[in-house]
Amino acid sequence: MDNILEKAKEAKGYIESKINIKPRIAIILGSGLGKLADDVCDRVEISYSDIPHFPVSTVKGQAGKLVIGSISGKEVIVMSGRFHYYEGYSMEEVTFPIRVFSLLGIEKLIVTNAAGGVAGDSEPGDIMIIKDHIKLSSVSPLMGPNIEEFGTRFPDMLNAYDKEMIVTAKEVAHKLDIRVKEGVYFYMAGPQYETVAEVNMIRILGGDSVGMSTVPEVIACAHSGIKVLGISCITDVLKPDTVSVTHEEVVEVANRVSDNLCRLVTGILEED
Repeated sequence: MDNILEKAKEAKGYIESKINIKPRIAIILGSGLGKLADDVCDRVEISYSDIPHFPVSTVKGQAGKLVIGSISGKEVIVMSGRFHYYEGYSMEEVTFPIRVFSLLGIEKLIVTNAAGGVAGDSEPGDIMIIKDHIKLSSVSPLMGPNIEEFGTRFPDMLNAYDKEMIVTAKEVAHKLDIRVKEGVYFYMAGPQYETVAEVNMIRILGGDSVGMSTVPEVIACAHSGIKVLGISCITDVLKPDTVSVTHEEVVEVANRVSDNLCRLVTGILEED
């Protein structure tokens, strides 16, 4: 994506022309997890297709719009649907919304996803707070000339998932009696699901869940100094001897868990 800074500025200007608030918190909703967008008060909805240079989500179960307003009294900008590398977009395009968010003044991001469980005690419907990730792919959204307006050439990833936000999320989950786990998210580009050998590799390397999103956005956030809380909804469990899952099953489980996830995110916002 040529002239990404100028394009991000155009998208920022368009979004600002539609709203009269300045959110400091953004939320990205994964497959089947779009129910939280319905809880936004005094909402303004903007279709991705209307925003200059924004990609358009092609995945079933993702609405493809920004919802801007307030939840629990906190002004937020919600992405109902995201973009994936497997859709044919470049990493710059996948992370373009993060670039726009940084120009809008976003300070914190809550990113959710539907993921496969790899840890031995995983069960469909588990909620896992991401404490770190593993990305073996050499493709990064930061490849190419660095844009100093977004961040430094060589950002570190030691605190990619903000420790204070993780503590808050666990405290809120305990208060609301929502069972959560904490683990490492393993990024695979997809769109195919993992082989049995790949699942075994992920487990050996320390992955607790696996999915096809989130990590590019988190890298872009680290580049721009945006604090991140990552939450995986475990929609299926990948056993070492068999791997069988469909996207329809993923969305069905995510829909089932969405009430608890909405309660958790709402509670986190109340504590912010």
